[in-house]
Amino acid sequence: MKVILLQDVKSQGKKGDVINVSDGYARNFLLTKGLGVEATQQNLNDIKLKKANDEKIAAEELAAAKKLSDELKEVEVTVKIKAGADGKTFGSVSSKEIAEAVKQQKGLELDKKKIVVKDPIKALGNYKIPVKLHPEVTGEFTLIVDKE
Repeated sequence: MKVILLQDVKSQGKKGDVINVSDGYARNFLLTKGLGVEATQQNLNDIKLKKANDEKIAAEELAAAKKLSDELKEVEVTVKIKAGADGKTFGSVSSKEIAEAVKQQKGLELDKKKIVVKDPIKALGNYKIPVKLHPEVTGEFTLIVDKE
């Protein structure tokens, strides 16, 4: 019996694959647990349309991420931090503070988890901050850390 997998099944295949399995395995396990559906012409067409739609959505997300990456190149955000007379800072600038500053100053929504800060920012100055917008796209903007 031919079955279209709705989820990944160990040692059988990935989601969306059309596999050939015994009738008993299909009826008693795959179909009853909701792991697959019978590969009728209607179901094959539905899967084909769903894949095409998913590809279209993925392409749109990639284009939006590239556009946002281009916009971020021009962005400069200033964050104020307490510092002593000699320029030594008290504390550091976190990704949460950076995300809030971008939202307040530029109106852009950035997820703090996507802001990549390898080492804590503990000094005054200018920094290039990378942002992981998409698995294939990384944007970058300038962060200016200034004395409060």
